[in-house]
Amino acid sequence: MPMDFLKKVEHETLPLTVTDPMDIRNVAVLVAAGLVEAILPEEAEAHDLPAVVLRITPHGRGELERMCDRPL
Repeated sequence: MPMDFLKKVEHETLPLTVTDPMDIRNVAVLVAAGLVEAILPEEAEAHDLPAVVLRITPHGRGELERMCDRPL
């Protein structure tokens, strides 16, 4: 899930290069939602090039805070 991936990215050193196709899709969803800024491969290059997460946006940080504040 993209939000689980966002939690993972939170604890990584940025920029973060991802090569797994599922992770690249997660990054694309997070970019579309405005939660991260990243460099994504063009569709034609998607199988050959990685995605690079540059930063978590303020909106993304807010979502991470909200996830931590939710009771289980």
